[in-house]
Amino acid sequence: MSRRRIGFWYRLAAAIAKPPLLLFFKRDWSGMENLPTDGGYITAINHNSALDPLSYAHFQYNTGRVPRFLAKAPLFRVPFVGMILRGTGQIPVYRESTDAANAFRAAVDAVNRGECVAFYPEGTLTRDPDHWPMQGKTGAARVALLTKAPVIPVAQWGANEAVPPYAGTNKIRLFPRKTLRVQAGPPVDLSEFYGQDPTAEVLRAATETIMVSITALLAEMRGEPAPEQLYDHSRARAEQRGRRQERQEQGDGA
Repeated sequence: MSRRRIGFWYRLAAAIAKPPLLLFFKRDWSGMENLPTDGGYITAINHNSALDPLSYAHFQYNTGRVPRFLAKAPLFRVPFVGMILRGTGQIPVYRESTDAANAFRAAVDAVNRGECVAFYPEGTLTRDPDHWPMQGKTGAARVALLTKAPVIPVAQWGANEAVPPYAGTNKIRLFPRKTLRVQAGPPVDLSEFYGQDPTAEVLRAATETIMVSITALLAEMRGEPAPEQLYDHSRARAEQRGRRQERQEQGDGA
Protein backbone atom coordinates (compact mmCIF):
# COMPACT_ATOMS: atom_id res chain seq x y z
CA MET A 1 0.00 0.00 0.00
CA SER A 2 1.10 3.56 -0.64
CA ARG A 3 2.27 6.00 2.01
CA ARG A 4 2.25 9.77 1.94
CA ARG A 5 5.57 11.23 0.90
CA ILE A 6 7.00 13.94 3.07
CA GLY A 7 6.99 16.40 0.18
CA PHE A 8 7.66 20.13 -0.08
CA TRP A 9 4.99 21.42 2.29
CA TYR A 10 5.85 19.07 5.14
CA ARG A 11 9.54 19.88 4.73
CA LEU A 12 8.70 23.58 4.81
CA ALA A 13 6.60 23.15 7.96
CA ALA A 14 9.44 21.17 9.56
CA ALA A 15 11.96 23.83 8.61
CA ILE A 16 9.80 26.44 10.38
CA ALA A 17 8.80 24.44 13.46
CA LYS A 18 11.81 22.29 14.31
CA PRO A 19 14.40 25.01 15.11
CA PRO A 20 12.36 26.63 17.93
CA LEU A 21 11.34 23.20 19.26
CA LEU A 22 14.98 22.14 19.42
CA LEU A 23 16.01 25.48 20.92
CA PHE A 24 13.41 25.79 23.66
CA PHE A 25 12.72 22.16 24.58
CA LYS A 26 14.42 18.88 25.40
CA ARG A 27 13.01 15.62 24.05
CA ASP A 28 12.24 12.24 25.58
CA TRP A 29 10.80 9.97 22.90
CA SER A 30 10.05 6.27 23.08
CA GLY A 31 8.02 3.60 21.35
CA MET A 32 8.78 4.48 17.72
CA GLU A 33 9.18 0.77 17.08
CA ASN A 34 5.42 0.41 17.64
CA LEU A 35 4.60 2.57 14.62
CA PRO A 36 4.01 0.45 11.49
CA THR A 37 6.56 0.89 8.73
CA ASP A 38 4.05 -0.01 6.00
CA GLY A 39 0.31 0.16 5.50
CA GLY A 40 -2.29 2.49 6.88
CA TYR A 41 -2.74 3.05 10.59
CA ILE A 42 -4.26 5.40 13.15
CA THR A 43 -2.62 7.17 16.04
CA ALA A 44 -4.77 8.25 19.01
CA ILE A 45 -3.16 10.98 21.11
CA ASN A 46 -3.98 12.81 24.33
CA HIS A 47 -4.29 16.59 24.10
CA ASN A 48 -3.22 18.78 27.02
CA SER A 49 -1.57 21.79 25.37
CA ALA A 50 -1.93 23.96 22.29
CA LEU A 51 1.73 23.14 21.72
CA ASP A 52 1.47 19.35 21.73
CA PRO A 53 0.41 18.95 18.06
CA LEU A 54 3.85 20.33 17.15
CA SER A 55 5.51 18.04 19.68
CA TYR A 56 3.75 14.98 18.30
CA ALA A 57 4.29 16.04 14.67
CA HIS A 58 8.03 16.35 15.37
CA PHE A 59 8.07 12.86 16.82
CA GLN A 60 6.10 11.41 13.92
CA TYR A 61 8.07 13.30 11.26
CA ASN A 62 11.29 11.75 12.53
CA THR A 63 9.92 8.26 11.86
CA GLY A 64 9.81 9.06 8.14
CA ARG A 65 6.03 8.60 8.01
CA VAL A 66 4.10 11.83 8.32
CA PRO A 67 0.59 12.04 9.79
CA ARG A 68 -2.60 13.56 8.49
CA PHE A 69 -4.30 15.37 11.35
CA LEU A 70 -8.00 16.07 11.68
CA ALA A 71 -7.99 19.83 12.32
CA LYS A 72 -10.74 22.35 13.03
CA ALA A 73 -11.97 23.89 9.79
CA PRO A 74 -11.45 27.53 10.92
CA LEU A 75 -7.70 26.89 11.07
CA PHE A 76 -7.72 26.40 7.30
CA ARG A 77 -8.85 30.02 6.92
CA VAL A 78 -5.93 31.46 8.90
CA PRO A 79 -3.45 33.15 6.53
CA PHE A 80 -0.35 31.04 5.84
CA VAL A 81 -1.40 28.44 8.47
CA GLY A 82 -4.25 27.35 6.21
CA MET A 83 -1.88 27.16 3.25
CA ILE A 84 0.44 24.87 5.24
CA LEU A 85 -2.46 22.70 6.41
CA ARG A 86 -3.79 22.28 2.90
CA GLY A 87 -0.34 21.70 1.44
CA THR A 88 0.45 18.96 3.97
CA GLY A 89 -2.88 17.23 3.36
CA GLN A 90 -4.49 17.76 6.76
CA ILE A 91 -8.19 16.97 7.04
CA PRO A 92 -10.66 19.76 7.95
CA VAL A 93 -13.38 18.98 10.48
CA TYR A 94 -16.59 21.00 10.17
CA ARG A 95 -18.25 20.68 13.55
CA GLU A 96 -22.03 20.81 13.94
CA SER A 97 -22.41 20.69 10.16
CA THR A 98 -23.66 18.34 7.46
CA ASP A 99 -20.03 18.31 6.26
CA ALA A 100 -18.81 16.72 9.51
CA ALA A 101 -19.01 13.21 8.06
CA ASN A 102 -16.68 14.19 5.22
CA ALA A 103 -13.74 14.24 7.63
CA PHE A 104 -14.34 10.63 8.59
CA ARG A 105 -14.72 9.56 4.96
CA ALA A 106 -11.45 11.34 4.16
CA ALA A 107 -9.79 9.63 7.14
CA VAL A 108 -11.02 6.20 6.05
CA ASP A 109 -9.82 6.83 2.49
CA ALA A 110 -6.40 7.96 3.75
CA VAL A 111 -5.95 4.91 5.98
CA ASN A 112 -7.04 2.60 3.16
CA ARG A 113 -4.43 4.23 0.92
CA GLY A 114 -1.74 3.32 3.43
CA GLU A 115 -1.37 6.63 5.26
CA CYS A 116 -1.22 7.52 8.95
CA VAL A 117 -4.17 9.50 10.30
CA ALA A 118 -3.72 11.16 13.69
CA PHE A 119 -6.73 11.58 15.99
CA TYR A 120 -7.12 13.55 19.20
CA PRO A 121 -10.05 11.46 20.48
CA GLU A 122 -10.95 13.98 23.18
CA GLY A 123 -11.81 16.42 20.40
CA THR A 124 -10.40 19.39 22.30
CA LEU A 125 -7.90 20.29 25.01
CA THR A 126 -8.48 18.37 28.20
CA ARG A 127 -10.55 20.04 30.89
CA ASP A 128 -9.37 17.60 33.53
CA PRO A 129 -7.89 19.69 36.38
CA ASP A 130 -4.81 17.46 36.51
CA HIS A 131 -4.40 17.24 32.72
CA TRP A 132 -5.42 13.59 32.43
CA PRO A 133 -7.32 12.53 29.29
CA MET A 134 -11.06 13.06 29.21
CA GLN A 135 -13.67 10.72 27.82
CA GLY A 136 -13.15 10.40 24.08
CA LYS A 137 -15.38 10.99 21.10
CA THR A 138 -16.05 8.06 18.80
CA GLY A 139 -14.44 9.23 15.53
CA ALA A 140 -11.17 7.29 15.88
CA ALA A 141 -13.03 4.12 16.86
CA ARG A 142 -15.42 4.51 13.94
CA VAL A 143 -12.53 4.76 11.44
CA ALA A 144 -10.68 1.92 13.15
CA LEU A 145 -13.64 -0.47 12.92
CA LEU A 146 -14.29 0.43 9.29
CA THR A 147 -10.67 -0.07 8.21
CA LYS A 148 -9.45 -2.63 10.80
CA ALA A 149 -6.19 -0.70 10.70
CA PRO A 150 -3.85 -0.72 13.73
CA VAL A 151 -4.61 1.93 16.36
CA ILE A 152 -1.44 3.13 18.07
CA PRO A 153 -2.00 4.93 21.40
CA VAL A 154 0.30 7.90 22.01
CA ALA A 155 0.80 9.72 25.32
CA GLN A 156 2.32 13.20 25.65
CA TRP A 157 3.49 15.22 28.61
CA GLY A 158 5.63 18.33 29.00
CA ALA A 159 4.10 20.70 26.48
CA ASN A 160 1.39 21.42 29.07
CA GLU A 161 4.06 22.51 31.54
CA ALA A 162 5.18 25.21 29.11
CA VAL A 163 1.78 26.08 27.62
CA PRO A 164 -1.02 24.89 29.95
CA PRO A 165 -4.43 24.20 28.43
CA TYR A 166 -6.69 27.23 28.23
CA ALA A 167 -3.99 29.43 29.77
CA GLY A 168 -3.42 33.00 28.65
CA THR A 169 -0.08 34.17 27.31
CA ASN A 170 0.90 35.30 30.83
CA LYS A 171 0.90 31.61 31.90
CA ILE A 172 3.40 30.45 29.25
CA ARG A 173 6.65 29.29 30.85
CA LEU A 174 9.44 28.36 28.42
CA PHE A 175 12.22 28.52 31.01
CA PRO A 176 13.70 26.54 32.51
CA ARG A 177 13.59 24.32 29.43
CA LYS A 178 10.85 21.73 29.57
CA THR A 179 11.10 18.18 28.24
CA LEU A 180 8.58 17.18 25.60
CA ARG A 181 7.79 13.53 26.28
CA VAL A 182 6.11 11.40 23.63
CA GLN A 183 5.55 7.66 23.95
CA ALA A 184 3.84 5.37 21.42
CA GLY A 185 2.46 2.09 22.73
CA PRO A 186 1.63 -1.22 21.09
CA PRO A 187 -1.57 -1.40 19.00
CA VAL A 188 -4.86 -1.35 20.87
CA ASP A 189 -6.68 -4.68 20.58
CA LEU A 190 -10.10 -3.89 19.10
CA SER A 191 -10.68 -7.33 17.60
CA GLU A 192 -13.64 -8.04 19.90
CA PHE A 193 -15.55 -5.26 18.12
CA TYR A 194 -14.86 -6.42 14.56
CA GLY A 195 -17.94 -7.71 12.76
CA GLN A 196 -20.33 -6.00 15.17
CA ASP A 197 -22.80 -3.38 14.02
CA PRO A 198 -21.26 0.03 14.81
CA THR A 199 -23.97 1.00 17.27
CA ALA A 200 -23.47 3.87 19.69
CA GLU A 201 -22.81 1.34 22.44
CA VAL A 202 -20.14 -0.51 20.42
CA LEU A 203 -18.44 2.73 19.39
CA ARG A 204 -18.41 3.99 22.99
CA ALA A 205 -16.90 0.71 24.21
CA ALA A 206 -14.21 0.76 21.50
CA THR A 207 -13.47 4.41 22.28
CA GLU A 208 -13.13 3.63 25.99
CA THR A 209 -10.67 0.84 25.14
CA ILE A 210 -8.57 3.33 23.16
CA MET A 211 -8.70 5.99 25.89
CA VAL A 212 -7.75 3.49 28.61
CA SER A 213 -4.66 2.55 26.58
CA ILE A 214 -3.65 6.20 26.18
CA THR A 215 -4.24 6.91 29.86
CA ALA A 216 -2.19 3.88 30.95
CA LEU A 217 0.74 5.11 28.84
CA LEU A 218 0.44 8.56 30.38
CA ALA A 219 0.33 7.13 33.89
CA GLU A 220 3.55 5.23 33.15
CA MET A 221 5.11 8.41 31.78
CA ARG A 222 4.03 10.50 34.77
CA GLY A 223 4.92 7.82 37.30
CA GLU A 224 1.61 8.11 39.12
CA PRO A 225 -1.73 6.28 39.06
CA ALA A 226 -4.40 7.49 36.68
CA PRO A 227 -7.89 8.40 37.90
CA GLU A 228 -10.32 5.50 38.14
CA GLN A 229 -12.74 7.28 35.80
CA LEU A 230 -11.98 9.46 32.80
CA TYR A 231 -13.08 13.07 33.21
CA ASP A 232 -16.55 13.72 31.81
CA HIS A 233 -16.71 17.42 30.97
CA SER A 234 -20.43 17.40 30.19
CA ARG A 235 -21.22 15.85 33.57
CA ALA A 236 -18.86 18.27 35.34
CA ARG A 237 -20.59 21.24 33.72
CA ALA A 238 -24.01 19.89 34.65
CA GLU A 239 -22.90 19.41 38.26
CA GLN A 240 -21.46 22.92 38.31
CA ARG A 241 -24.73 24.38 37.02
CA GLY A 242 -26.60 22.38 39.65
CA ARG A 243 -24.41 23.77 42.44
CA ARG A 244 -24.88 27.34 41.16
CA GLN A 245 -28.63 26.88 41.01
CA GLU A 246 -28.68 25.40 44.52
CA ARG A 247 -26.66 28.36 45.89
CA GLN A 248 -29.00 30.77 44.11
CA GLU A 249 -32.08 29.08 45.56
CA GLN A 250 -30.53 29.14 49.03
CA GLY A 251 -29.80 32.84 48.59
CA ASP A 252 -33.34 33.56 47.43
CA GLY A 253 -34.72 31.71 50.45
CA ALA A 254 -32.57 33.56 52.94
